Amino acid sequence: MTVFLLGVGAACLLGLGFVLQQHAAQRAPRSEILSYRLLLRLMRQPEWLLGIAFMVGGQVLSAMALSAGRISLVEPLLATNLLFAMGLARSITGQRLGRSGWGGVLLLALGVTAFITSGEPTGGGTEAGVLRHWLVFGVVAGAALLLVSIARRLPLFEEATLLALAAGLLYGLQDALTRTAGQRFTHGGLALLLTSWQTWTVVAIGVIGLILVQSAFESAPLRMSLPALTAAQPLAGIACGVGFLGDRLRLTPGALAGEAVGLVCIVLGVIIIGRHPAMPDTCAENCVEEAVRAAQQEAATAQRAGAH
Repeated sequence: MTVFLLGVGAACLLGLGFVLQQHAAQRAPRSEILSYRLLLRLMRQPEWLLGIAFMVGGQVLSAMALSAGRISLVEPLLATNLLFAMGLARSITGQRLGRSGWGGVLLLALGVTAFITSGEPTGGGTEAGVLRHWLVFGVVAGAALLLVSIARRLPLFEEATLLALAAGLLYGLQDALTRTAGQRFTHGGLALLLTSWQTWTVVAIGVIGLILVQSAFESAPLRMSLPALTAAQPLAGIACGVGFLGDRLRLTPGALAGEAVGLVCIVLGVIIIGRHPAMPDTCAENCVEEAVRAAQQEAATAQRAGAH
């Protein structure tokens, strides 16, 4: 029960934090996407700082949940952050849930329930060797890097989704390393924690993930980024948990079918909720203004070139 309360509490704080961050980030200049200057600008906005405070609180609770339970159990619970994000977004937009909204809520809830009851995630397995550990790490990190490089060649709206997917993969990897760092602290205290590469990798991933998320929030409305972020994180976290942390899931045919159905319902529920009209679309007007300014600048440049 403790793991469930910690996981849902973390999801609540993360969801609220994401909405506040996006509401602030969408007002930043597009030229600062994927730049540390974006974070420096946002640090001067109280609304963004409040969103970060919520997110940090959520990460602390998720770290406690990961220390108390298996990552394959905690990650599906964290995916419910979208429900809390939608609750705050609904108060901003004034939209009711309607059939599609409630359908997404039910799909997400059923998906989490189906995955946990079918898979019965447990620990106690032997952690993988160094080779497998780095192989899974490299695949997840490499996939995130590939998504970022592809995103840079796409329009802003499409770029936001890929940046959020990349951030979700990194956050799932971060969750796995957070649990490993917690185990180091339990066995060797603060000295072992501070000398472990996992600790500093968690910090580095946190900074990179934050830049990716804020860039995605700045690029497009929340509905274009948060569903991708919310769906990618648990999938990457579960893969890391089973891949190198020794987590175990039931592998009978019936259990595998239930786990697959649960994951599909989670992803579909996340997408339906994220596309709901209640999710804020406040950046659309700014994006149009930005496009108009860009077109005006291009026209002015073309006229100067023609004059010469």
